[in-house]
Amino acid sequence: QVRLVESGGGLVQAGGSLTLSCVASGRSVSSYGMGWFRQAPGNERESVATINWIGGRTYYADSVKGRFTISRDNAKNTVYLQMNSLKPEDTAVYYCAKTRNAGGFSGYEYEYDIWGQGTQVTVSS
Repeated sequence: QVRLVESGGGLVQAGGSLTLSCVASGRSVSSYGMGWFRQAPGNERESVATINWIGGRTYYADSVKGRFTISRDNAKNTVYLQMNSLKPEDTAVYYCAKTRNAGGFSGYEYEYDIWGQGTQVTVSS
């Protein structure tokens, strides 16, 4: 069974940067798409960024396009989310997830079957 663990969250001032990491254990996720989602208090969880199994295809929500970069290192079984020019509205719990199907690529939650526990990102103004 795959287990995902996120890290790298914290408190940062507006305009700052953070890099989130998601390490998979138990089995390789190199054949699967991976996604980052976030959920702010009182809001539904939303897709932030998605990357396909080889890293050659990515998707970003309009709200983070140009500021966030998703990447992966399959040799380390790890996915990253580089977040620059952070805004207070980026404050949320960030989750990584693995697609249900090998080769998957989607922004829809139902396409993901394994989720991490989340890491808190707080951006102060």
